[in-house]
Amino acid sequence: MSTPTVDTAPLRRQRRNRIYLQIACVTISIFMLVPIYLISLAALSTRESLNEFPLSLLPTNISFDTLDAFLSSTGIFGALGNSVIVGIGTVLLSAVLGIPGGYALARFAFPGKEPYQLFLLFTRALPIVVLSVPLAKLFLTTNIYDTTYGVILLHTSLALPTTILISASVFLSVPVDVEEAARIFGCGPLGAFARVVMPMALPGLAAASIFTFVMSWNEVLGASILTLDHRTLPAQVLTSLSDSPLAYRFAGGFALVIPSIIFIAFMRRYLTNMWGSTIR
Repeated sequence: MSTPTVDTAPLRRQRRNRIYLQIACVTISIFMLVPIYLISLAALSTRESLNEFPLSLLPTNISFDTLDAFLSSTGIFGALGNSVIVGIGTVLLSAVLGIPGGYALARFAFPGKEPYQLFLLFTRALPIVVLSVPLAKLFLTTNIYDTTYGVILLHTSLALPTTILISASVFLSVPVDVEEAARIFGCGPLGAFARVVMPMALPGLAAASIFTFVMSWNEVLGASILTLDHRTLPAQVLTSLSDSPLAYRFAGGFALVIPSIIFIAFMRRYLTNMWGSTIR
């Protein structure tokens, strides 16, 4: 009696696809990490080593003099605090306005729903340079020019469309049956949303907050036009280092990258923990 043969082609194909996926992830990671490494290496090297040829790709001449001189420059720490305030304020305000909008898109049907979602994307079609000049005039008229909350309003308007659309896709992944079951067992609409829907949607909303914070942290043109004495760190770096030596520019780039990476690393750990609790 012959033994039936087992077709192992699907298993080999699945293993091959997994290997390709891992190679793609490693390639993308290297592509993103190499510029960060080079900026960090240049920022933490001596000024003399930056003039050597060929440049060493290993950290052989570590020095904090250039970075210390950059951080000691006038207005840097104040600009860093402004960037933190603007970034966190943008995340909070975008969440307060965008999460209810995303929930409405995910749960309710209304006339013009599809054109409305397309209209949200059209709001990002205008370049920020076109919006900044009329916004500067408006902010001068309303006495909120050169303030951190004026920049928060600008960044929130830029981040709100994507926050709404990401939130809507996240709420669509939350089963309606679970929310209806919570209401059957005594929860009101707000109670079901707060106790059932939000905990299940938090991982996706955390991902949206990462995108919002990074967008606000890196935005420079609008903050440069709308502020003078309360600039964010990118705007301060743009204005103060435009004619500075190359070493100081690398130090400024390093100071811009590190806080954003710290925030992403913190939110990623929180995001991973929430995904694990959601799966369990």
